[in-house]
Amino acid sequence: MPDPNDPCQNHLLRALPALEAERLLPRLELVAMPLGHVLYESGSQLRHVYFPTTSIVSLLYVMADGASAEIAVVGNEGMVGVALFMGGETTPSRAVVQSAGHAYRLKGQFLKDEFTRAAALQHLLLRYTQALLTQMAQTAVCNRHHSVDQQLCRWLLLSLDRLPSNKLSMTQELIANMLGVRREGVTEAAGKLQVAGLIRYSRGHITVLDRPRLEAQCCECYEVVKKEFDRLLPDTIAT
Repeated sequence: MPDPNDPCQNHLLRALPALEAERLLPRLELVAMPLGHVLYESGSQLRHVYFPTTSIVSLLYVMADGASAEIAVVGNEGMVGVALFMGGETTPSRAVVQSAGHAYRLKGQFLKDEFTRAAALQHLLLRYTQALLTQMAQTAVCNRHHSVDQQLCRWLLLSLDRLPSNKLSMTQELIANMLGVRREGVTEAAGKLQVAGLIRYSRGHITVLDRPRLEAQCCECYEVVKKEFDRLLPDTIAT
């Protein structure tokens, strides 16, 4: 299992040049990220950014009637709180922990100062933001044009890429909330994958048994997002 106490478990932090790492790493605070913990609500002012190491955070758009849908997922490849250095200070999305673990927290003002001062950090975070925007756009397309079965495959693969094992802890109800679909649709889709031998699901625990076949069942959206992250952030990819 990866050590959450190592900031380099986060790929962005690992990619920092030595000089910038010397200034930034001592300012980081290791924090627990329990399942369901809300990092910020829609419209609230962002005061910190988070660099997940062993946790996964979902960015959700919440409608006026309480319905929600995931617009992006952030794990050890990235950072939560891009609105801070983009100048927005707030965002219409909610950030909630999807998979428990740890992250490093950094005061927003310090990141803004470093973003202005350090060209390498600025370039790294802007490339990450472009990759994140690609994920958001592709998620919108997927939710509109692809089946619940394909959406579930995409969601599982994106989550697996950000976890150290092939196991996820997530109820079907929570997955339905993430995808913005009915729970019955997720139950049916998960049942098909289980019968086909691709996953095993039991009491909120999902184990992926055959990743190659899961990728084959998925729509093109997962591959589009993965290729864009690999293209824009080649120096941050774990070896």
